[in-house]
Amino acid sequence: MPTLFAVMEPTQKLLSLSPVDLIVIGLYFAMVLGIGFYLKRFTKTGDDFFLAGRDMSSWIAGLSFVAANLGSLELMGWAASAYQYGILATHWYWIGAIPAMLFLGIVMMPFYYISRTHSVPGYLKLRFGEPARALSAITFGLMTVLMSGINMYSMALVMRIILGWDIHFSIWVSSITVAAYVFLGGLLSAIFNEVLQFFLIWLGAIVISILGLIEAGGWSGMVRRIHANFPGQDYTHLWSGLGSFTTNPMGIHWTGIVLGLGFVISFGYWTTDFLVVQRVLAAKDLRSAKMAPIIGAAFKMAVPFIVILPGLLALAVLPEKLVGESQAGSGLHTYNEVLPLMLARYCGPGLLGLGITALIAGFMSGMAGNVSAFATVWTYDIYRAGIRKDAPDAHYVAVGRWCTVVGVLVSIGTAYLVMQFLSIMDYVQALFSFFIAPLFGTVILGMLWKRATPAGGFWGLLAGTASSIGMFIWVQLDPSALRYIALSPYAKDMAENMYRALWSWIICVLVTVFVSLATTPKPLSELSGLVYGATKIPDEGYLPLYHRPLFWATLVSVVFVVLNLIFW
Repeated sequence: MPTLFAVMEPTQKLLSLSPVDLIVIGLYFAMVLGIGFYLKRFTKTGDDFFLAGRDMSSWIAGLSFVAANLGSLELMGWAASAYQYGILATHWYWIGAIPAMLFLGIVMMPFYYISRTHSVPGYLKLRFGEPARALSAITFGLMTVLMSGINMYSMALVMRIILGWDIHFSIWVSSITVAAYVFLGGLLSAIFNEVLQFFLIWLGAIVISILGLIEAGGWSGMVRRIHANFPGQDYTHLWSGLGSFTTNPMGIHWTGIVLGLGFVISFGYWTTDFLVVQRVLAAKDLRSAKMAPIIGAAFKMAVPFIVILPGLLALAVLPEKLVGESQAGSGLHTYNEVLPLMLARYCGPGLLGLGITALIAGFMSGMAGNVSAFATVWTYDIYRAGIRKDAPDAHYVAVGRWCTVVGVLVSIGTAYLVMQFLSIMDYVQALFSFFIAPLFGTVILGMLWKRATPAGGFWGLLAGTASSIGMFIWVQLDPSALRYIALSPYAKDMAENMYRALWSWIICVLVTVFVSLATTPKPLSELSGLVYGATKIPDEGYLPLYHRPLFWATLVSVVFVVLNLIFW
């Protein structure tokens, strides 16, 4: 593992910004701060600050839903993973997102929205009681500040590699900007900036994909070059190499992708991670809340063309081989530097400013999402629930504003912590397996099974979380345990994360079921609006077919299947 000083070792900058580039970046900072100041006048109540007044259209909520997950961590981390694992990284955007986003829109949003909860822990309070809410709020708060720190570090790393900026300067300037506009406008400011950032990210990142494909001779030319540069490895097929642990670069079997990623981690993240669910709860009505994830899923299917494709192109066109983070400081470029190297290869004055602005926008989008979610969960599910229950609404808005500042400061601390880890995306997936996978087990049983009891919900969530962390520690202490956790001694870190998430979900579900069967459930009258079978779902029969969420979800599903077959 590289030391802090190895990661921070000075790197010769790849490019210098021209005056035009600096003007583009400066205009962006002025714009996001201006949005924050303008929207401050519209954030007077708790619903305004924490849920954007519940007045967002399905398109605004849907774009924000995707943008909150499209930070610099995504741009840089998954480009690195594409270089390391090939097109298999696309699974995190397709099977690892689309089915879960559609399931959220069609099945789960009615319960989140009808219950009028401010957060996912808030739903658990209504369904399982205070202990389950407190446990999920604490673990979620921890995860959000850790994730925010990762976004900070990845952004600072990009600025250091490309421009030679001091890593501390990058962290503090960008963090203060995010703290300012979220402090001023809350979720409303975060959402409007995320929509702006969504388009900036696409404009800045698509340049690399277009110019890279031109140089490589199109998709077929890129595939030929990759096969020539890396003979014996299949980097360009989604499914055909997953029949065995040894026939793909990740060392994973299709069961790990389908069950560990496609079911447990994906459904856990997209349906229970409040960072993204919060954006959908801001929709103006139930139909808009159901449509937002479906619209987000349609855009999500296109994201690999700006995130994964640059990593694949790097396999084809970069003259040097990149190395893992364990060899950082050796003078060679690492996987995490793929996107900066491609940006340096293709972007001149003006375009470079746009590309850097896209990365800064991605950083701010990811960080603002974490900070606004942290402020909501802390204020409503920890502070109001356990410290001060009956304060005026204005008091909670003030607490939420200052929570954004505290969240940013804690995130800065975690950014320095992240510098000491081997791989950014492996670290992120490890966090998901700790906190998101078992949470999904608790929430889905709570929504679909009337017999699930408060005791079952709490002990299942605790057992799932503890078992996941325990399995991680076991492998760290005894690497041979990998053959039991990931079903193969050849599995890479990412494969281990997938299987660990699956086991923790199974443990959570089993404990919840056994404890629930041994304890007394809530009466049916207390489950209205919280559980299928005890809730009347609003009828959409009055809507024409093309306005119904189920119609659009079916259409997105068909496109999803076709894309997987094309790249099989």
